[in-house]
Amino acid sequence: MNLNLFEMGYLSLRNRAIRYRGFLLIEQENKSWVARPEKSPIIIFPFKTNPCSLVEVKKIIDLKLANQKEMINAA
Repeated sequence: MNLNLFEMGYLSLRNRAIRYRGFLLIEQENKSWVARPEKSPIIIFPFKTNPCSLVEVKKIIDLKLANQKEMINAA
């Protein structure tokens, strides 16, 4: 029996990766997202969301970036 990696469930073509405002957003099988900064220095650490839409992930990133900017301006 010859199974390839796709048939064994190790690889999936369903995961998608999207770039948004300096982050790489990677959709997971359970519809959650992993958000990783594309470049260094890292001002916001990588994080994983609960299952949600792409629009909601973008709102989370916008909020984190706005909060980071406020912290920098306050310093």
